[in-house]
Amino acid sequence: MATYLVGDLQGCYDELQLLLDKVKFNPTQDKLYLVGDLVARGDKSLECLRFVKSLGESAQTVLGNHDLHLISTALGIKKVKARDRVDTIFNAPDFEELIYWLRHQPLLVHNEQQNFVMTHAGISPDWELATAKRCAQEVEAVLRHGDYRHLIENMYENHPDRWHNELQGLDRLRYSINVFTRMRFCYWDHRLDFDCKQPPESAPETLTPWFNLDNPLYQSLPIVFGHWASLVDTVTPPHIYALDTGCVWGNRMTMLRWEDKQIFSQSAVKNYQV
Repeated sequence: MATYLVGDLQGCYDELQLLLDKVKFNPTQDKLYLVGDLVARGDKSLECLRFVKSLGESAQTVLGNHDLHLISTALGIKKVKARDRVDTIFNAPDFEELIYWLRHQPLLVHNEQQNFVMTHAGISPDWELATAKRCAQEVEAVLRHGDYRHLIENMYENHPDRWHNELQGLDRLRYSINVFTRMRFCYWDHRLDFDCKQPPESAPETLTPWFNLDNPLYQSLPIVFGHWASLVDTVTPPHIYALDTGCVWGNRMTMLRWEDKQIFSQSAVKNYQV
């Protein structure tokens, strides 16, 4: 049995299948973890959704910002962007079933046996593990069983940009969503920045990657994430595993075998953003 973790799919179904063939993935024995953003920009988002869903307990994804945006467009809150290439999902006979399944995926996975945490974008520099798990569960409860339409209508804001324990209601839920699905850089005082998407070496001196800030959790527990394609080939601190290597931008898809930390790569079949 092997545990595999793979970077953002974003509709790059062919590359995923080539990677799975390369490692001889066996769904009856192995487990596949996905860092979110299954959909958008690539041309086979429908196939990605259907495939991951079909794996059942042999696969586990977390929600990414593009996944949440798909739910938002399914609810009619946001308009479908042509560049996201998700029309086939909306025209699929299993559209409602797929959106329901997606809405029930978590924001954070803690594999205690294998000793890692996985989210799409990262974990707040102000959170302990217990707080991160609690904040994820609060959002998940609304998405699965609460007034999720109201939440999604109100999640498209950048504030609050700093955590404090007194945060309540939509502010608390929105901060959590932004951390788990949008965060890249932070200011040195731990405020979130949502504008800079550059590699760390090109960022303003006022900003630093979230994982460079002082949080004991970052040193004590491996964190696996995606979301940040411009981190490709950037050396990250120990225990920090960045798996988005920009396949949809014509680069490559990356898969990590957890047991021995071996990396497997598959070059993009094409640049979907031409």
